[in-house]
Amino acid sequence: MSNTPPSAPEAPASPVVLDVWCELQCPDCRTALADLDALRARYGDRIDIRLRHFPLEKHAHAYDAAQAVEEAYEQGKGWEYVTAVLARTEELGKRGKPLLIEVAGELGLDAEEFDTALIDGRHMLIVDADQAEGKAIKVTGTPTYEIGGQLLDGSKDQTGLRERIEEIADGLLAGRDRRD
Repeated sequence: MSNTPPSAPEAPASPVVLDVWCELQCPDCRTALADLDALRARYGDRIDIRLRHFPLEKHAHAYDAAQAVEEAYEQGKGWEYVTAVLARTEELGKRGKPLLIEVAGELGLDAEEFDTALIDGRHMLIVDADQAEGKAIKVTGTPTYEIGGQLLDGSKDQTGLRERIEEIADGLLAGRDRRD
């Protein structure tokens, strides 16, 4: 018999975090969805794509939309809601809050609770905190990505950004594999 205790099973490595500074009235953020879907397909659970709110002043309904996203996450369909609203950015610009509530209903979410959440502002602190953090790290437009301590601005041009994100993610993942 050995006196050596059995080794504990290895905990799975934590995923690489990709923060996406986004707002739902931004047509460039809608375009970025294809890249985010491709990253999810490539990396699966090895990458954690986190939506971070950065409503721009030039978009009148972006702040309400950010709060609505938080309500959608609370009701269990956050990413589906993001995708559905981004598909209708122009309509959001024209209709605002009524569209946000309509999309919630279309997804089977509690539309009345959405309306209440937008009135009582229960998610404002999350949106404000995201926006403050974005400003602190020099986010100026959307979409902007942060991965491995590197800020990648896609607000003016998204050409090559997915490839750059993959390069950084591959490097971070390879470094974790070497430590295991």
